[in-house]
Formats: sequence, structure tokens, C-alpha cells
Amino acid sequence: MAANQTHRDDNLLEDIQERLDNLNKSERKVAEAILRDPSAATRYSIAALARAADVSEPTVNRFCRGFSATGFPDFKIRLAQSIATGTPYVGQNIEPDDTVAEFADKIMLSTIANLDKARQALNPKALATAIDYLIQAKQINFFGMGGSASVALDAQHKFFRFNIPVMSYDDALMQRMVAAGCSTGDVIVVISYTGRTLETIDIAQLARANGATVIGITMPDSPLAEACTVVVEVTANEDTEVYMPMASRIIHLTVIDILATGVTLKRGADFLGHLKKIKESLKPTRLPPPQ
Repeated sequence: MAANQTHRDDNLLEDIQERLDNLNKSERKVAEAILRDPSAATRYSIAALARAADVSEPTVNRFCRGFSATGFPDFKIRLAQSIATGTPYVGQNIEPDDTVAEFADKIMLSTIANLDKARQALNPKALATAIDYLIQAKQINFFGMGGSASVALDAQHKFFRFNIPVMSYDDALMQRMVAAGCSTGDVIVVISYTGRTLETIDIAQLARANGATVIGITMPDSPLAEACTVVVEVTANEDTEVYMPMASRIIHLTVIDILATGVTLKRGADFLGHLKKIKESLKPTRLPPPQ
């Protein structure tokens, strides 16, 4: 069986290994080059992989399409996703005897793969709705606990530029009091990877009961998602029982960037002067760049 058989599997490495004996001679050489060092293969150019396998570049492209990739770049993303299998307490696919270079590479590849998976799952309609609520808000509050607290603070640092009153809170009691005091026109953005934290769910329900719009950045179909006005659904291949959650935080920060960019574009070209003025206010605080 040649590699041009249409097939797709969530674990690309296992798929390649299972089909190894059925590939033709040239495509098997590509497969063996990848299986020898999958992490290195994610860094190869198509020419480098062709050299490593001692085949032509068209053979590499044909091999990639045989595994349901649109081309070599898409194949490398899927390969990185396949490598990104979680290991408890530290990070992704990390072994105790990994060198610094090895575990650094694994973390980078895992993050890239999870970002791409989240990109594919994003709902543009939900993003547009969230952006519309944010631009019309009387005030915006970002709520995050634990690992999500830093994301809420980052959101405050971005959104203060929009001439809308904005705050972030990481304390459950403060969040509850703010939710109790909000009203129609206020927007609360609740950030939680699992969407299962009882206090967060209760606070979202309290805010909505008082008339606020609640935007959730959380797991699809979670209890928190059900409590929100609109949900920006975020998925990541991450077990929250691990000691150091990594990918979900990076994805949430990226979603905040998307929302902030959406608000900026909605404000139009006339608003760019205001943003430029804020940026230029930092010039006196920095040394000039090297000549």
C-alpha cells in the first residue's frame, strides 16, 4: 500500500509506525527518517528531510499528503501535535533524564501544537459577539483565579488603553462583591481553563443575575460556559492535575490579544493616535537602542 492512501489519525507517529511495512521503498525511507528523531523532523525544511531520507522533495510531499496533510508545513504541525502527549507534574512528554535542550524543545513543540489546535477550534462568531460587548461596555472587569490570575492581569494591562474603566481581580471575595455591584452595561470576563471551579461558576451566575454581560474564556460545554452570556471556547491538550499548567495559559493570553485587537479595529483609524500617544509616553523611560 502506498502512502497516498487517505487516512488520518490523532497520533500521527503511531499511524506512521503502523503503516511502515505497507509503504513503498522511497516513502518508507521518509517514514524512517521521521521516526528516528520526530522532534528534529519538526524543525526540518522539506529539503532537509529529503536529504535525511535520501529521497526527492516531491517524494516527501507525496508522503505528507498520504497522511492527510495539505503539504509539508501542515504535516509538521500535525507531527508536533502528535509529540505533545502530557506527562504529569512537569510538562509535555518530558522524561527525568532529558537534557535542557530536549525538554525545552518538547515544551516549545507542545505549545505550538496546542496553539494550533486551539486556533482550529476558535468560533469567529463568538469572538465577534464578545468584541461587540466589550466595545459597548460601561466598564470591564477581568476575573481569574490560580493560573488564570496572570491572564486577567495581562488583560487589564491591554484594555486600559481603550478609555473604558477596567480592573482585574484574582480574589474570590472581591470578585463576588464586584459581581454583586454590577449592572446592565457592565461586562465581566471570566477566565478558567476547566470551567469547573465552584466559586467562579457562582460568581458568573451572580453577575448575570445583576444584569452584567458575562464573557467566558473556558472549556466548551463546561458548567461555567453554561453560566455565561457568550463563551469563547478554548481547548488544550492539558491535564489540570499536573504541577505546572502551561499550554492553557498561553492560549488564554492569545485569546486576550485577539479580543484586544478586535476592539482596536472596531475603534477605527481615529483611535490609533490615542494608542500611539500612550506608547510614546514610554520613550523617556528607555535607553536608546544600540547604534
